[in-house]
Amino acid sequence: MSLVKAYGQIIELQEYRVKWLAKLVYSSKFELVIAFVIMANAIALALLTMPGIDPATRNALLDFDTFALYVYGFELLLRILSYGKKPWKFFNQGWNVFDFAIIVLSLGFISQQAIILRLLRIFRLIRIFRFLPEVRILTTSIMKSLPPLMSVSVLIFIALFMYGMAGFYIFGESLPNEWGSITSALQTLFILLTLESFPDYLNPALRVSPWALPFFLSYVFLVVFTVLNVLIGIVLNAMDQAREESRERQKKINELHEIVHEVDDITSDGHVSAEEIKRLRDKVRQMESVLHGATGKPNSPIAVAPTEISMKPIKNSSRRSSTKAKTKSKKSSSKSGN
Repeated sequence: MSLVKAYGQIIELQEYRVKWLAKLVYSSKFELVIAFVIMANAIALALLTMPGIDPATRNALLDFDTFALYVYGFELLLRILSYGKKPWKFFNQGWNVFDFAIIVLSLGFISQQAIILRLLRIFRLIRIFRFLPEVRILTTSIMKSLPPLMSVSVLIFIALFMYGMAGFYIFGESLPNEWGSITSALQTLFILLTLESFPDYLNPALRVSPWALPFFLSYVFLVVFTVLNVLIGIVLNAMDQAREESRERQKKINELHEIVHEVDDITSDGHVSAEEIKRLRDKVRQMESVLHGATGKPNSPIAVAPTEISMKPIKNSSRRSSTKAKTKSKKSSSKSGN
């Protein structure tokens, strides 16, 4: 069983993987080199926006941007080649698909679209997220909070529409720029979500209708304070869940590391006794409990079949022990015959 630690989790190298190449692309040194290139590329892109930059410096920065793209392409090629005879397995992970799409598009398939290429340069910097576990937790929490956020967004839109129609009926004739149509009313209410220039909208409305004060106060308390705080609470709750899952995953990774090291220590000498076979079986059961949990379903970053993997040396050792026992019995019988 070959395991490597990459991107904050333990990854099992399947039999079809090119082991030495996979360990290279997952190594800390290789990841640091790629992360350094990404950060240097970001600095180069930022310097290209500076006014009055020297033409020679601009050309050097553009050359470095091209060099960084070739480095990304070479890294992508190595990662695909590490999958050996099954390169399509590379696309089973979302980050791999994202890297492939951004890099391939940047290599010139749409070279006639200069604006799109510039945007792709920016998107290439997102690849740094792979090397930052905390940022990965944040993005995971945001993705998990999207379904409840959509429900709350529908609620906010309905509330904005109702207040927009009410604002049109109350202030539309006197304040046509802010409330003269449903679109201008929604624009005003959207700006008021941030409470930006709140007195500039409230004071003119107070001169128009006595309903202005309850209208604005109810909007602030019901929509701005309550609903937006619900949005923030959903995101924070998703972040807490993602952090808890990350801690549980790290705990399982550490337990799996300890079990693998103990198994290696037991089988390091190449000879396994009956007592060691029993210990190996116990370790296999522990590994299964760590990988699959109490429900028997895989909930770990890796999903392996430790029983099949670890039982092979056990069977071989039992055969060796039985062979030794037969040899001893033959020797003892021959001695007794003599």
